[in-house]
Amino acid sequence: MYPFLQKLFADAGYQGPQFHNALAKILSHLQADIVKRSDHAKGFVVLPKHWIVERTIAWLNLCRRLAKDWENLNRKALAFLRLASIRLMLRKLCNPA
Repeated sequence: MYPFLQKLFADAGYQGPQFHNALAKILSHLQADIVKRSDHAKGFVVLPKHWIVERTIAWLNLCRRLAKDWENLNRKALAFLRLASIRLMLRKLCNPA
């Protein structure tokens, strides 16, 4: 469905063989890259590539419609998520500051 995707970043919870077998069955061309926490880290540490997901979720939560789960159907919620993503992309393209 998405032939342009080449790499998938996943949390350490997805490092088992069950995930890798399912991924190979569904998307065989995709390379999974597991982001793990360092053994030497103590306390809170920002994981590499993890902040990209957190930042995007924070940007999407700025849209009032997505702040609460008001939708009855999943397709409506997905439509509003796509609209919010388009809004974010347009804002980034039109205001290159």
